[in-house]
Amino acid sequence: MKAASSTDDFRQMAGTRYEAVKLDLQNHPRTWLVTGVAGFIGSNLLEQLLALGQRVVGLDNFSTGYRHNLNEVLAARGACPELLTFIEGDICDLDTCRQAIVGVDYVLHQAALGSVPRSIEDPVATNRANIDGFLNVLTAAKDEGVARVVYAASSSTYGDHPGLPKVEDKIGKPLSPYAVTKYVNELYADVFASVYGLESVGLRYFNVFGPRQDPNGAYAAVIPKWIDAYIRGDSVYINGDGETSRDFCYIDNAVQANLLAAVAPREHANTVYNVAVGDQTTLNQLFEFIETRLLERLPNLAKCSPVYREFRAGDVRHSLAEIGKARKGLGYCPTHEVGEGLGIAMDWYIQCSRNK
Repeated sequence: MKAASSTDDFRQMAGTRYEAVKLDLQNHPRTWLVTGVAGFIGSNLLEQLLALGQRVVGLDNFSTGYRHNLNEVLAARGACPELLTFIEGDICDLDTCRQAIVGVDYVLHQAALGSVPRSIEDPVATNRANIDGFLNVLTAAKDEGVARVVYAASSSTYGDHPGLPKVEDKIGKPLSPYAVTKYVNELYADVFASVYGLESVGLRYFNVFGPRQDPNGAYAAVIPKWIDAYIRGDSVYINGDGETSRDFCYIDNAVQANLLAAVAPREHANTVYNVAVGDQTTLNQLFEFIETRLLERLPNLAKCSPVYREFRAGDVRHSLAEIGKARKGLGYCPTHEVGEGLGIAMDWYIQCSRNK
């Protein structure tokens, strides 16, 4: 373990790097395409880019994103709605991608069909969105001559590799169709870099959470789903024994990584980086974090015990990221650990549940 002073020094340097990037963007605005802009991560990227005075083209077909996410961003204090050009369309249509990418400097590609269970249930739809759609985005970006494509990769790429922490150059066999598609994204990005000279950076997200994360439906992420169930007095289900662990990453960390990746020096492009905190949280610990922060705000809620059920097909047992490569190459430094992130996001999750 590093000495506290060394960690603090690095955090200060990394924070200065991110602040310098934001200042440069404010002084020299660029044009960005955000695919999946109405989704969880896409809408948070939009919020930050508009706050920095950037011109944004947003593309979404509303298959997993929501208009109310866009409305929430545009209604926020300091937002500049006139800086957003929104296109309702599908990345699976190449002409739509070409239209969206005209005049764009950077692409932040977030559009995808997420969820391991959904990919097991419908691998064809997952393949179409995540591989065919990604190929269209790369092709349009190559033809338009954009500076760089930053794309949402996934920790699922590590598959059955047993090593912890997860290091970018050591992966195993995929455990789901979704994992296959995200690995193919990385392969395509490499080919487009070597054959066409298109710069790209892949960000392997580890369990990102925060405001505007969907609490509804069969494929809802675990944090908003549990919070909504707890508030409503429904059962909170844990798959397995609760000792499965994840590296939960608050949304502000992911937004930081995207902006840093877009403008990083060329020698740090055409590769992939883990985007996480570098800490393990078991599902049992996560439940305790959520319960504590919920009862602080809603003390009249009845305490509940989670219901344990079978392990979910396609899930890995443990996940923990090594983030040293992102620290060194991008200047990435996570600012929020899981408990802190939950504390910030909890009011949004509560309001979302009440509005259902």
